[in-house]
Amino acid sequence: MSHDTTRELELLQEATQRLVRTVDGFADDDWSRPSGLPGWTRSHVVAHLALNAEGLSGALTGLVDDAEDEAPMYASDEARDTDIETLAKDLPSELRARLMGGATLFADAAAAVPADAWSARIERTPGGRTFAAATATGMRLREVEIHHVDLDAGYHHRDWSREFCALLLDAMVKRGAGPEPFRASPTDLDSTWSFGEGGPTVTGTAADLGWWLTGRGDGSGLTSDNGVLPTIGKW
Repeated sequence: MSHDTTRELELLQEATQRLVRTVDGFADDDWSRPSGLPGWTRSHVVAHLALNAEGLSGALTGLVDDAEDEAPMYASDEARDTDIETLAKDLPSELRARLMGGATLFADAAAAVPADAWSARIERTPGGRTFAAATATGMRLREVEIHHVDLDAGYHHRDWSREFCALLLDAMVKRGAGPEPFRASPTDLDSTWSFGEGGPTVTGTAADLGWWLTGRGDGSGLTSDNGVLPTIGKW
């Protein structure tokens, strides 16, 4: 296991603890309140986080030497969406149990992956897009931190650590943010991230930049040296 993966797992444990504290503060009627994601309640967000952990755990478990078959994260995009809708209707106690169980499954699965297996590719769906197993820890960390904010329950993107923001900006460069080239230059980090060649320089805090790069918010707190913020795609 690489040093980066180890650190991501440490950050993930801390992020998961914060998420669970927020969820544990929900009264029964809080679960059905709208989240920051269109069409999703808080129950939908927690259901997604639980199922994401389970899917990633199953895929990582498939990399262990004695596993019979490698498994994709999800059976299909349609199955993923249906499972979220179904679990979101369950009792809050079941949702919390699945969230906690998924967190434990993921931690155990990551710890069991042989060092030489982290370079393997994982299918998101059968025959679909693949990603390197070594990126799974960072993926899960981003899911927890970003969707914690999406719960709209008191945790804000400006609560993110600068360390996480730097990891998020790294990931967004690899993912690609939109059709227009630009540079992201955080005022609180000593680095610049390039999204293509040329284009304007967008400045602001690392947290505001990270939030905007995930397709959320209206770019509040950011400035572009040409006066116009580039178009950002959905996360």
